[in-house]
Amino acid sequence: MTRKFVIGDKVVTQDSVGYVIAEIGHNHQGNMDTCKAMFRSAVEAGADAVKLQKRDNRALFTAEMYDSPYNSENAYAPTYGTHREALEFNKEQYQELKAYAEELGILFFSTAFDLPSADLLASIDVPAFKIASGDISNTPLLRHVARFGKPMIVSTGGATFEDAKRAYEAIMPINPNLCIMQCTSGYPPPYEQLNLRVIETFMEAFPDIVIGFSSHDSGIAMPLVGYMLGARVFEKHFTLNRAWKGTDQAFSLEPAGLKRVVRDLQRTVEALGDGQKTPYVSETKPLNKMVKRLVAARDLPAGHVLAEADFDYRIPVEAKITPNALPPYWVDYFVGKTLVAPVPAQEIIGWAEIGETPKQG
Repeated sequence: MTRKFVIGDKVVTQDSVGYVIAEIGHNHQGNMDTCKAMFRSAVEAGADAVKLQKRDNRALFTAEMYDSPYNSENAYAPTYGTHREALEFNKEQYQELKAYAEELGILFFSTAFDLPSADLLASIDVPAFKIASGDISNTPLLRHVARFGKPMIVSTGGATFEDAKRAYEAIMPINPNLCIMQCTSGYPPPYEQLNLRVIETFMEAFPDIVIGFSSHDSGIAMPLVGYMLGARVFEKHFTLNRAWKGTDQAFSLEPAGLKRVVRDLQRTVEALGDGQKTPYVSETKPLNKMVKRLVAARDLPAGHVLAEADFDYRIPVEAKITPNALPPYWVDYFVGKTLVAPVPAQEIIGWAEIGETPKQG
């Protein structure tokens, strides 16, 4: 069964280089100019997509939660709801950002945290939808978003396998263009809790979809491990400055880090090769200084019948490394052959010296 995830103009399969999403979230601090600068940096880093988070805070929180005091050093307002409102973009701003991303040539979409936000995003025709880990059990939202018919990416932080399976079963009959992401909802999580082998579990359990990895750790190496385990869609939190105010800034990648993730995923695909073991031209010169050849252990006269004791195994000067200079495994063939010409000590014993044409071996 062929796994395929179509997002924008990209078709992600197991043969693909990793699809990289720069998760901006609210790291833009509610500032449009900052957000656009992050879009530009993500393009320069080679990301395939940029992603925000959309919340209708009045619909998302109870009135008590919305009005609860928020005393964090990362607060933008005195209550949790107004703090969240300070970080939100409205519909017109989303439309502006969508147009700007199209101008830059990068895919722009968002996480929908609630039904009104999902409808707002659908109304401006975003090309994909993300579902946050906290909504993997929210089957009404999953089905609602699935009906838009756009590619869906679902994170699984804090979930059980049964939660992931339930989400899969809710979405697939409506919209099979789905990617499920292994994720650990720590910010950042300790490495021993990344549990990357869940990627293999998802690969086996969901053989008809592409699996991804949302990497909340602050490093750049884990996407490569995820790729080797089968993941093909990758999400990394992204910022321009990890020292900025905000809960996600400290574990996000700055532009140089994101660029390395993209670069290393591309290198990984190239480095995997085709699995056929064969020498490369680039190896010839280094190996000429390492591979020993058959040489005479002492001066040998013409007509001498070769014995194993007549051979030594040494590295000759490069000028003498021709098809006539043979590696040591040929010694068994040469034992018992007769020299047609004298061979001084430490000189090559090859085909010419026994009067035979070169053979493959």
